[in-house]
Amino acid sequence: MTAPEAPPPETGATVRATDWRPRLGSGIILRHDAVRRADLLVMPERIVLLEGGAVAVLRLCDGERTVAEIVERLRVDFPGAPVADDVTEFLDRVRGEGWVR
Repeated sequence: MTAPEAPPPETGATVRATDWRPRLGSGIILRHDAVRRADLLVMPERIVLLEGGAVAVLRLCDGERTVAEIVERLRVDFPGAPVADDVTEFLDRVRGEGWVR
């Protein structure tokens, strides 16, 4: 049994609620395009080419991990990077786009 999902911050609020468990929005798929050699976020009527660490963050947004767990995992994968600030800022931005909920 999984823990109940904490409500995401209100629109316009920053993602500081470390108990939020972000996941991809409904109908959104993260996939690798072998032809383009790129990671894509596939949405109805839109495709976004992901760059940098965006794909690493979004792969961890499975609805099971909290923001704190995502940050900790990325700290291990990217030692020395300002992960906490970058991840929370990124999640805040993509939540506003509707990519995660």
